[in-house]
Amino acid sequence: MIKRLSLFNKAIFVFNAIFALALLLVYLDFYGLLGRLSLVSFLNLLVPFLVGANILFLVYWLILKKWAFLLSTVILLPGYFMFGAFIKLFNSNTIIDTQDISILTYNVHGFNGLKWGRDSVFGNEILDFLSEQDADIINFQEFGHLKVDALDKYPYSYVNFHSLEEEKHVNQAIYSKYPIISKGSLNFPGSRNNAIYADIVISSDTLRVYNVHLQSLSFRLGSFKREEPQRLYKRLGRALAKQGDQARRLADHFKGTEHKKIVLGDFNNTQFSRIYSTLKGDFKDTFQEKGMGLGSTYNLRFLPFRIDFILVDPSFEVTAHKNYDVQLSDHEPIMASFRLKGEE
Repeated sequence: MIKRLSLFNKAIFVFNAIFALALLLVYLDFYGLLGRLSLVSFLNLLVPFLVGANILFLVYWLILKKWAFLLSTVILLPGYFMFGAFIKLFNSNTIIDTQDISILTYNVHGFNGLKWGRDSVFGNEILDFLSEQDADIINFQEFGHLKVDALDKYPYSYVNFHSLEEEKHVNQAIYSKYPIISKGSLNFPGSRNNAIYADIVISSDTLRVYNVHLQSLSFRLGSFKREEPQRLYKRLGRALAKQGDQARRLADHFKGTEHKKIVLGDFNNTQFSRIYSTLKGDFKDTFQEKGMGLGSTYNLRFLPFRIDFILVDPSFEVTAHKNYDVQLSDHEPIMASFRLKGEE
């Protein structure tokens, strides 16, 4: 059949096959079928572009009425069932009902704004923003010690001072309007990143909230210019390996409690990654349930990424999910609301 294509269309088909193969490798890596994390694991960052390219190839072949449209059709279908729609347009609700339980997660970058600095205005604006949202539970990553006592409307809190090699960092914090009856920290080996958890009593239920901050890839577009490709690949490979280990440690920790769980925070990887797949398990992703649009929480110039998540127990009814377009940190906050099973 390829022989019947013109020379130009043969070249187009070759490019089509390359983009289709790249997407297939993402699928295989998502389920851990390719063994160790490798270069393929970086492809998940390009999934929106791989999908877009395959859609364009599909349309091109359909216009020409060529059988080659089947290649992209076959490769796109599994992605829809694995990841859902890439742009959420239906069954969305961004209005948080005050009658429901609301939870917010935000990597506040030390309350220092988009870039590290000492301008206190960003911290004050973030606190004003949080006060307006009035979430029942707030989770911070990269929390700054200057704001420890600033959230006085939340009588219960767990602020984790994580230390590494005698150097202290205030990494994570959970603030709650509901009682916290126990808490703990998972300090990941050889990393400043960690996860904390708090058991929170709501009505007659006790929920365990995991606030997660996985290893950063420390990747910027300028990395291509500043670092040699081999060195960049090795550095990113080490970061991905740490993410994989951290995700597995967390997944194992989930098994240690019978409480219903919420897992949220900054995963530093996308919904197309094996890292996300490991943590999500049977949980509901609140964006997939009720979100709108792309759900981006981190913008690398013109590249939108969804790397902050709220995952809730499958028995919960997710009623709303909202992404906030506020430029007060390098991340954007997300908030969701839900009802416990049996609530009206």
